[in-house]
Amino acid sequence: MNAIKLSLAAARKLSQEVNKLRFETPVTHVYNPLDYAWKAHEQYIRRMNPDGVRVLLLGMNPGPWGMAQTGVPFGQVSAVRDWIGIDAAIGRPEDEHPKRPIEGLNCARSEVSGERLWGLFRERFSSADEFFLQHFVANYCPLVFMEASGRNRTPDKLPVGERQLLSKACDEHLRALLQATRPEWAVGVGTFAEKCLCRVLDCGKIRVKRILHPSPASPAANRDWARQATSQLVEAGIWEK
Repeated sequence: MNAIKLSLAAARKLSQEVNKLRFETPVTHVYNPLDYAWKAHEQYIRRMNPDGVRVLLLGMNPGPWGMAQTGVPFGQVSAVRDWIGIDAAIGRPEDEHPKRPIEGLNCARSEVSGERLWGLFRERFSSADEFFLQHFVANYCPLVFMEASGRNRTPDKLPVGERQLLSKACDEHLRALLQATRPEWAVGVGTFAEKCLCRVLDCGKIRVKRILHPSPASPAANRDWARQATSQLVEAGIWEK
């Protein structure tokens, strides 16, 4: 089986496993874009090189204006629609938070992290085809967690019991994804993702590197994130100058 078929099967299984989990307050709403945005996510996985990739980049979980809207990790709308070329219809979660509506590829809000990440790739590579020849971007966890106020809650802030059950499913998926794509480099976009890679890989089978997360909540990321991330990738030997 090629990397695409294996990755699609792994994503379907992950979606089924996380749908079985239950989360208590302060989490009031949970979105699973692998369900309502599956068609878009499937299109995205089919952009993967079927022979595997040299570099797998891993994020934490979807943002409310990124993958939650588009089904694509760090999926800022214009990058997903206009550069990657995703055009699938996006559904809606059953229990939608009134402050976090899903508008799909028509969403006017921009995911800053995704704008920065995919913007860097758009500047560096002549086309999405060239990028996907050796690279792929994934998320560790597919779920979006929201509190009653609409505030985003990241997986690392969940209670220990909930986090352990979620990690079991996500670790299994990450192992399957790594086996499918066989990367030379696994790059954690931020510390959380790097720790997930090290836990699953034992930091020995493939080379693990971390780059600065592009979140606007990080003061460091607001100081020319693209330059800093490029320098980190070049210094590691992942990219050439």
